[in-house]
Amino acid sequence: MRTDDIARHDAKPAPTKTVRLVVTDMDGTLLTPDKQVTHATLDAIAKLRAAGVPVCLVSSRAPQGIAMYFDALKIHTPYAGLNGAIICDAESNVLSSLVLSAGAVRDALDMFDVHDVDAWLFSGKDWVVHDDSTGYVPNEKRVIRTTPVVAKDFTPWEDKVGKVTGSSADYDLLERMEGEVGQMLEGQASVARSAPYYLDITPLEANKGHALRELGRLLNVPVNEIACLGDMRNDIPMLDIAGLAIAMGNATDEVASHAHVQTDTNEANGWAKAIETFVLPRVPVAGAK
Repeated sequence: MRTDDIARHDAKPAPTKTVRLVVTDMDGTLLTPDKQVTHATLDAIAKLRAAGVPVCLVSSRAPQGIAMYFDALKIHTPYAGLNGAIICDAESNVLSSLVLSAGAVRDALDMFDVHDVDAWLFSGKDWVVHDDSTGYVPNEKRVIRTTPVVAKDFTPWEDKVGKVTGSSADYDLLERMEGEVGQMLEGQASVARSAPYYLDITPLEANKGHALRELGRLLNVPVNEIACLGDMRNDIPMLDIAGLAIAMGNATDEVASHAHVQTDTNEANGWAKAIETFVLPRVPVAGAK
């Protein structure tokens, strides 16, 4: 870690001694690189369920890309999509949603156009693209099992966008743009990469810290009794406020510096190991006061 990363980590308050809720990122965290759930993860979730600890999902994905995992995970809880811009109950009914200003949407789209970055819009449960056959769209269609709306003109959606995503195979470009777009939209939007190839722009109040607070409120669990797990910069807002913040082994040093502890990678059952090592020992024993 760099000196500033070490200082940030050392300045964090001690982790909670009590965990009553787990809030987790999905891609790069709960899921393997090929978007699967391992047996070890299912076993860890079963242990949490037996101990009375719910698991809630928070992701940059749209709602349908999150709820599609409910059956496999055997969970039925509220969740947050679009980095917290949309909060849904367990039946996928929208409880609350935030949108970007039309001006911020246009500015982001102009910036992506200048740098030849493929732009997507997320409006409610709609995913809107210019072309569904190029770039990362075919991959995303397969991953979230959703067909996007194809539109050459994004104007009809500009005033009801919960997230703008720029996708590119040029990871270095998106890393630079994360800072540039963040400066351009400072005070108007949250800007963070959710993957090396995705740069997400969401309403200023819409981040995973907001999502964690809302999920805790819905389940009547205070923030300081919530454990969270994440791997990317868009997870930092929840890592900063959770009672127990866990970074994946595949997280960068910067992201890890915002966590209390770090587990193994998502290729090596890091999520399940984190639950066994850090979370379950902090779960209150049934009947204990």
